[in-house]
Amino acid sequence: MKKSAILYAVAGVLGLATQPAYAASCLEVTITGVQGGPPVFAGQAGSGTLIRYGDEANNCSDVLMQFDTGRGTTQQLSKLKVPVGRLSAVFLTHMHSDHVEGLVDVAQLRWHFNSAGPKLPVICASDTKSPAGHSISCSAFTDHIGDALINSGEIAQRLAENPKRLPGGPADVLSAMTFPMAKTPVQVWSSGDVKVSAVLSQHIAGHASYRVDTPAGSVVIGGDAGNDKPAPPRDSSTSASVEALAQGADVIVHSTIHPVMGPNGTTGFPPPIYFRQSTATDLGAMAERTNTKHLMLTHLIPPLGASRQGPFKLPQPLTESDYTDAAKAGGYSGNVIVGKDLATLRLPAK
Repeated sequence: MKKSAILYAVAGVLGLATQPAYAASCLEVTITGVQGGPPVFAGQAGSGTLIRYGDEANNCSDVLMQFDTGRGTTQQLSKLKVPVGRLSAVFLTHMHSDHVEGLVDVAQLRWHFNSAGPKLPVICASDTKSPAGHSISCSAFTDHIGDALINSGEIAQRLAENPKRLPGGPADVLSAMTFPMAKTPVQVWSSGDVKVSAVLSQHIAGHASYRVDTPAGSVVIGGDAGNDKPAPPRDSSTSASVEALAQGADVIVHSTIHPVMGPNGTTGFPPPIYFRQSTATDLGAMAERTNTKHLMLTHLIPPLGASRQGPFKLPQPLTESDYTDAAKAGGYSGNVIVGKDLATLRLPAK
């Protein structure tokens, strides 16, 4: 028997001959913007999280998913060397400007340089009636995302320069994929080994939270979710729907309000707005109950080092330790990452 045949036979006995060599998969979570709410502080970008999945050979870059697109998202992606043309999909938690206004830039850039396609899926909730009677509509937002540019004449002028661009402007490069809101998780998107589920959560009408599952790990994006009850008495400020979604997850990325902003403090922050956010302490307790290894605090209210949140003056600026200590006070024993722009967590760690 030839030497190569002998080696093949030995490998077969050991169960190696039919096992292809796969590169190890990896998952990377980057907070593209940590700013909480409409205020602007120290140049922080608006709310957003980039999740990348792939293998070590391509730096986790087979599937690139952007969750929320606050102001400055395209600039942040450029710092990560991620052209908007490479995004696989965008997921929106809700229709607040600090979470969606950067999508205008994303769509405009795709229209300029990627009109040939493919269209960018925008995954979001179906049209939802608010308690006040008005409609919250992600699909209307995407359909009209280029209207100002069309009405200004820019789109016509750009088309005169390059007629290969899509005639309808930036809206033509987006494909809104809406899903009906449900209290139990429903799969809303997939790509190969990546599955994304969504669940109805409370903040404003049509608010969704997401879970990404991959062979390298799982991530929950809570958005601005809060408890279904809009004010105390209640067990927690966090969402029961998000907690169910996060069971056994590796990472929770969640908007965070510090207890200093509460009605017992001196800031004068409006209690209804405070109560519709999840506190750092309650998020720590939730992450412990769900056995989540990493808690990434983002959309920080107030920002690190700020003397005020918008018009509301703080007793003193908060530090990273203030947020970490608040999460640990909830009983959390895992890893707390207090968000800063471009803070990144990789699974498995290099």
